[in-house]
Amino acid sequence: MFDHHTAAGTRVAVLVPCHNEALTVAEVVAGFRAALPDAEIYVYDNNSTDGTAEAALAAGAITRFEEQPGKGSVVRRMFADIDADWYIMVDGDATYDPTVAPELLRFGAAGGYDLVNVARQETAEKAYRPGHRLGNQLLTGMVGAVFGRRTTDMLSGYKLFSRRFAKSFPAMSSGFEIETEIMIHALELRMPIGEIAAPYGERPEGSVSKLKTYADGFIILNMIGQLIRRERPLAFFGAAGLVLLLGSLALGLPLVFEFLETGFVPKLPTAVLASGMMISALLSFAVGLILDATTHTRRELKRLAYLSVR
Repeated sequence: MFDHHTAAGTRVAVLVPCHNEALTVAEVVAGFRAALPDAEIYVYDNNSTDGTAEAALAAGAITRFEEQPGKGSVVRRMFADIDADWYIMVDGDATYDPTVAPELLRFGAAGGYDLVNVARQETAEKAYRPGHRLGNQLLTGMVGAVFGRRTTDMLSGYKLFSRRFAKSFPAMSSGFEIETEIMIHALELRMPIGEIAAPYGERPEGSVSKLKTYADGFIILNMIGQLIRRERPLAFFGAAGLVLLLGSLALGLPLVFEFLETGFVPKLPTAVLASGMMISALLSFAVGLILDATTHTRRELKRLAYLSVR
């Protein structure tokens, strides 16, 4: 078993963000207490109304509160407040296997990883809702195509972070899109990223998922779009410029040919529209180039902030 005190004084913190998980949080705390006896287990209650905080406290967890709603708000607070060498983040719904935690720590330390994702392996028929599975595959594939494929299950709620990651991660998201921000941040800074697989079970009777398949899926998709715009501005604005350029040529070239033959421009509004689209295309390319230089500088600053953490 991994003992963080015997590993040169290494401190391990288990972080459990919770909203209305009174039915399961005690089981989660007990499971990680058994797997990692010397780790500190923190439960952050996010405006629960069902006695989650009381259940966590009774189970022996260090219980704290975050009033700003959303998992992203809780993660931002946890990373800011808690000082440790390794951070294990896990959902409070008792669907993830705590016995994997010692191996997760060994894997992270041996590989020198800043982020280790725990990909979910279903052990029950109802563990994954069909909409969640499809959405996760699409979103993970989209991020992989743009930023690089380093994970098979981007939206897993079970992850290991190094101190360097936790203390240099800006955590700007407020809701479930935090998982996407975490992965893209690691990919952009080219951090060492690992992944292991672990069992994933279904929620117990009476426990309800807080993730809304379509609403949260749209929020995550919007977050991916924003991150592409911010982190890949040349590709984003270049694609927009290319669309405008092709549209301008499609509308304008017939008018140019007709003008060369007759000396007249019969469709003045179309000519004005084509000219406007061409100017917009050139502006879009220019904006992409300028923002790409700015993004490069900002990425360097984030890299320096990351390297400044021991």
